[in-house]
Amino acid sequence: MIISILKKSRILLGLAFVLSGWSAIAQETFPRNDVKDSRAGLFAFTNATLVVDAQTTIQNATLLVKGNRVEQTGANLTVPKGYATIDLKGKYIYPSLIDMYTSYGLPDVERVRGGGFGGSEQMESKTKGAYNANQAIRSHYNASDEFTINSKTAEELRQQGFGSVLTSKPDGLARGSAAFVTLNEKNENTAMLKQKVSANYSLEKGSSTQTFPTSMMGYIALLRQTYLDADWFGGQTPRPFSDQSLEAWIQNQRMPQVFAATSWMNILRADKIGDEFGVQYIIKGGGDEYKRINDIKATKASLIVPVNFPDAYDVEDPFDAENVSLADMKHWELAPANLATLEKSGIAFAITSYGLKKTSDFMPNLRKAIENGLSETTALKALTSLPAQLLKVDDQVGSLKKGMLANFIITSGKLFDEKTIIHQNWVQGEPYSIKSLDTKNFSGNYSLTINSQAYNLEVSGEAGSHKAKIKVNDTTSIDVAGTFGNDLITLSFKPDKKNPGSIRLSGWSESTGWKGKGQLVDGTWIDWTGNRTGDLQTKSATKPGEAAKKEELGKVIYPFTGHGYPALPTAETLLIKNATVWTNESDGILQNTDVLLKDGKISKVGKNLSDGSAKVVDGTGKHVTAGIIDEHSHIGAGSINDVAANSGMVRIGDNIDAESINVYRALAGGVVAVQVLHGSANPIGGQSALIKLRWGESPENYKIQGADGFIKFALGENVKRTSNPSSIRYPQTRMGVEQVYVDAFTNARDYEKKWNTYNSAKDKTGLTKPRKDLVEETMLEILNKKRFITCHSYVQSEINMLMNVADRFNFRINTFTHILEGYKVADKMAKARSSCFHFLRLVELQVGSSLCYSL
Repeated sequence: MIISILKKSRILLGLAFVLSGWSAIAQETFPRNDVKDSRAGLFAFTNATLVVDAQTTIQNATLLVKGNRVEQTGANLTVPKGYATIDLKGKYIYPSLIDMYTSYGLPDVERVRGGGFGGSEQMESKTKGAYNANQAIRSHYNASDEFTINSKTAEELRQQGFGSVLTSKPDGLARGSAAFVTLNEKNENTAMLKQKVSANYSLEKGSSTQTFPTSMMGYIALLRQTYLDADWFGGQTPRPFSDQSLEAWIQNQRMPQVFAATSWMNILRADKIGDEFGVQYIIKGGGDEYKRINDIKATKASLIVPVNFPDAYDVEDPFDAENVSLADMKHWELAPANLATLEKSGIAFAITSYGLKKTSDFMPNLRKAIENGLSETTALKALTSLPAQLLKVDDQVGSLKKGMLANFIITSGKLFDEKTIIHQNWVQGEPYSIKSLDTKNFSGNYSLTINSQAYNLEVSGEAGSHKAKIKVNDTTSIDVAGTFGNDLITLSFKPDKKNPGSIRLSGWSESTGWKGKGQLVDGTWIDWTGNRTGDLQTKSATKPGEAAKKEELGKVIYPFTGHGYPALPTAETLLIKNATVWTNESDGILQNTDVLLKDGKISKVGKNLSDGSAKVVDGTGKHVTAGIIDEHSHIGAGSINDVAANSGMVRIGDNIDAESINVYRALAGGVVAVQVLHGSANPIGGQSALIKLRWGESPENYKIQGADGFIKFALGENVKRTSNPSSIRYPQTRMGVEQVYVDAFTNARDYEKKWNTYNSAKDKTGLTKPRKDLVEETMLEILNKKRFITCHSYVQSEINMLMNVADRFNFRINTFTHILEGYKVADKMAKARSSCFHFLRLVELQVGSSLCYSL
């Protein structure tokens, strides 16, 4: 009876797979080389627990599928005639999952080695055609043009429950459009649901071999300039020239904007770009958002979050353990709780499999996130309805409502339960079998009787992958080799380790277990039975009546590295008593003096001060001075140099590294504020950042609000590329360096005239709005005394040259740094009101002369 029922079930299942071909008839525009069958695939999945979406579940439900669409859902539905009925009693049906960050079906990005600082240089784009001047701007690219089905990857994703994905090519700062495709393997025409679904961006240069940009601040500057260029370009009819990249950029703004970031700091950087241009990005994070959850929430961005949790570190060897940082260890501990932290903070997020070493790790890692506080409802929403809504494809996928695509999975139980099996994944009405629907779970204890000899048999593991052993006593067992089919079973084991012979059994299933025939070690044929006696007992880590205690997670520290605080420091009212106070004012050095600090400022300095609300610090025998300010530093910069001859468009402030250990070390030496300078790779470097060393704060909170703007200039061997004989970047001589300055300021004045003419015109009919140029804007700030120069310098002739340029264009060099031959032009510097910053280290070629004279 049991066998006949199973056979009937298989026939129905086989029928389902045959009929599924009817719902996937070749497109009418495609020729066929067979007999056309125009019948639609009609299926009725009955008696299931149907999860329509994260908020709606129907018990004992029926799902009707017609062709590639959901026809109807509900309880107590009458199955229409002509439908193949599949009884799913005890099973669940869920919408297939959606991964909105993949490169599925696209070719790998080919990255060319070489280049970099000091390497070969490429000044112009090598992209053939009427495209953007920079190779990293690939907004013209469309994933749909290169998409091809990848059966291996599709199968891996379907096994984890995915039915559709957003696919984009991870190449460039502007990555063009992404396509939305299903994991159907029939053909690309069927699998591609929507050719252009989102515009994609990143803070990674990708395969571009062009020299600029080379730094994070350069990447941001190029994206900002491209936004400005697209606005200027798109505002002109007819266009001033052809640029397919800018045309595509303009068109792509109509779609959801997806920005790939790799860390919490890059999320903030991306969001800042979006804020400047009125764009709210959907941001793909790095899985460490918990480190700065309040800052992340303040972006108001929806996130795409990976579950690529780090593996446990091997710290058995003490020398290996020394190489594992505190930040690494804490991230290993806290990363699985990241999604729960986002949920608790009310941040909307989708979940991606991107970044996993193996796609098969997705469900185990997701379950780990649930164990660490993520709710199952939010997890399901983050994999179905939310990504569908963000990508504006929720009319087709993300839920199981009438008219939606028949993208669903059939599971043995609740999707996120550890023992749940995904049996089938239906994509556009096409079934893909993962584990047979009628696979039985034989786990349990059995009384195995062989020719009147009784054995205790234990069968463990999941359905389809069972293991068996005979328990002799609490400490001794015998391994049993076996195959467990729904109908048939084979077992073999060696009853005596000293005897190489085996007992071999073959049988079939019954309601109480198994029965059959077999052979003893000596070849004698016998009858045997295996009757199920109960479930396997699992060992409990807790005592009876005692609730399981979950290990409490550690705390986030600020910054997330060594010497971090458990909470950000706050300003206190402090009273320092009886200290020696160095005022740096006309009062000079004051003995036995008190200093009162309130609201982050010095409130009073004097003797016998008091404040009932103050925390008193005994300063007896100690000195209180103003903190050291470092005018020339690279502390706290994520990158130092970009390499355009004029890099005035890049801003050190765009890549402040809030977790640089050098900030802590500088604080320990008494430094409280620094000017973070661009490097000396170019005549006109990037804009400085003036910061206070607020250890633990976010990058933006490091910056001194309202501070004057500064910029780095440089003279000497560095800027004319003497150290790189293969360099082709202008300038190559000191005369060329001077010409870079002259051209930059001449162009800035011309730029200013164009804008003044345009802005002053009462009737702008027929006038073309000038292009806003970030380089020219910066040069103009210098000329209009809104930005000030700090210049890397050494020899008299070059210092004199730059002062002459300043005189010619009526601006002042605020500070000459290093300036070893400054003593030769001290009178001119005094007249020009230029200051100097000196150092006493032999770190560069030019420092070798005149060091002892310069001070």
